[in-house]
Amino acid sequence: MRKLQSFSRRGLHPNKAAGVNQPVHSAARYVREGATHLFAALSVAEGLIYGCCSPTKTFLDFQAFIISVLIPEAIHRGVRHIYLILDNGSTHAPKQLQTWLNQKQKEEDWNFTVEVVWLPKYASWLDQIEIWFSILQRKLLTPNDFPDLNTLQQRITDFIIRHNDSAQPIKWSYTVAQMMEKFATN
Repeated sequence: MRKLQSFSRRGLHPNKAAGVNQPVHSAARYVREGATHLFAALSVAEGLIYGCCSPTKTFLDFQAFIISVLIPEAIHRGVRHIYLILDNGSTHAPKQLQTWLNQKQKEEDWNFTVEVVWLPKYASWLDQIEIWFSILQRKLLTPNDFPDLNTLQQRITDFIIRHNDSAQPIKWSYTVAQMMEKFATN
């Protein structure tokens, strides 16, 4: 699970279409129309993405994402165990999250468990959703030319829907041996 910040900006001049052996030319000057934060989660088994945009990226926004997106989907699918793989960013509130989840599980009587797996520092690249975010960045957000935040958010939502129509698990090639070697202490 991760968040991505994206900006809505409108070029002062229209983009020039790509030509033969020529890339798209984007306006160097632009008017910034605001920012949105995408909270997203990847179901590793199917490759499905669950996400929602938010104007801010606080722990409260993260909690809202879990309660309004992840939990209903887990209930709908009959999931027995959710693993949240997270970095140690302040939005995830590492010191509060597991306690809050345990409390919510008792209050709401969830018939599944939620376990948080914290990635080592500087190792967010181990989170498979990073692969999907790079696809989103390349295929939708570059060049960044959206007239307003509503358009940007709608295009992100549409992109997730299109992705999920043909979603497949990510072919993860990083092995446990490679990871152990990378994080081995001398």
